[in-house]
Amino acid sequence: MFATGTRRAGGSRVPAPAARTPGTRLDVTLLAVAGAGVSFSGPLIAATAAPALAVAFWRNALAVAGMVPVVALRGRLRAELAGVGRRAFTLSLAAGAALAAHFALWLPSLRLTSIASSVALVTTTPVWTTLLLKLSGHRPPAGVWLGSCVAFAGVLLLTGVDLSVSPEALAGDALALGGGIAAAGYVLIGAEVRRTVGATAYTFLCYATTAVLLLAVCLVAGVSLGGGYSGETWLKLAVLTVIAQFLGHSLLNRVVGGLGPSITSTALLLETPGAALVAAVWLGRLPPAAAFPALAVILLGLALVIRGERTS
Repeated sequence: MFATGTRRAGGSRVPAPAARTPGTRLDVTLLAVAGAGVSFSGPLIAATAAPALAVAFWRNALAVAGMVPVVALRGRLRAELAGVGRRAFTLSLAAGAALAAHFALWLPSLRLTSIASSVALVTTTPVWTTLLLKLSGHRPPAGVWLGSCVAFAGVLLLTGVDLSVSPEALAGDALALGGGIAAAGYVLIGAEVRRTVGATAYTFLCYATTAVLLLAVCLVAGVSLGGGYSGETWLKLAVLTVIAQFLGHSLLNRVVGGLGPSITSTALLLETPGAALVAAVWLGRLPPAAAFPALAVILLGLALVIRGERTS
């Protein structure tokens, strides 16, 4: 963050960049849209007749394909991509690797452990984000710690998580926990890159890296990437890309530069009750009785995180 005032540059005095406020109303609105977008991810993946890793690959690959015309037609964006510094470029690749790890760890965990356990463990993201911020030298205020824990308690209220002790379930739990840690890395690295790189350029580099790495994982694991897919499956993959990837993760990449990693990662917890509501409307499955109280608790936790960030 820069201080307001003036500075000398080549013997003359020029205005210094104004201090950046922690997010705007537009950022908060876009964050709400992003939360709604990622909430469609679980139901869409469950309704798509394709291997989980293949779904993860295609949602990123199709997103990159959709962005190529934008990059080709916008000279300013091409210039920005060409001018990305070595550090920002490396960090963008690292963020893509973290996102790939998130998908590669979490989605298979759904086949090994209960959905409740998997969701509860993967949504530990804000806790890991706050912890990693502290380890990197930052001092998250007490309100951020409290809000993260309150929001996570809302997820536990909804899932009613019951961790199993079977070897297969424990492996699934470990994968889901790893997915939550990877998501924290993705948000933290993205916040750093967005200090100097625009949202579209960063998103393009990140998704391209994620798609390449997931393609390698699919090829090594022998996952089918399209053989025998029906037209309905391809349609659902396209819808997943538009809603969960473009309106979900892409908007998260947009707002993390203004709202910061703590608020952004805590808002991801809205995916859990959001997915329950989407399943109720779309699939006709009534949400559990705890869905609305859990949503209220998660929103309370998010409000505490936002207040803690602003008062700091």
